[in-house]
Amino acid sequence: MKIKSRIHLRKSAKKELLAELSHIYGDAMKTISDSKYESATADGISIIIVDGAIMFFKDDGMYVPTIKGVMGLGLDSNVVVVDAGAVRFVVNGADVMCPGIVSADPEIQTDDLVIIKEVTHDKPLGMGRALVPGDSMKAKSGKAVRSIHYVGDDLWNMEV
Repeated sequence: MKIKSRIHLRKSAKKELLAELSHIYGDAMKTISDSKYESATADGISIIIVDGAIMFFKDDGMYVPTIKGVMGLGLDSNVVVVDAGAVRFVVNGADVMCPGIVSADPEIQTDDLVIIKEVTHDKPLGMGRALVPGDSMKAKSGKAVRSIHYVGDDLWNMEV
């Protein structure tokens, strides 16, 4: 993926974006409120660059934090934790299956954004959309999370 267009956000656009992101991600946005924001497009995907790092991308009309954004902001809500056996599948872009889930936030609702983490080191592996509520994710069969971004994909490897 290559960045096609890249522009600095005006103060009014930055303020509007920060308000939208703060509504979704809460107080974590305060840590980057004084940062330099840029809007860019890469292969048709809208991205937000904050101080030279790709922090958000647009999916289904909503800004989603990248994995680097999750780590940089310290986001820890709507987390789905997978066992070691699921890690290789998640980092290859597979959807998360119920048998591989160790735990999930019970507040997760269907179609919510979720952070996929691995159990051993508690590191984020991907972002996804919940296909079932959080309290139903630890089941014997079925898909629980549709993967939308993962470690090693084009967005992860994109150079700014």
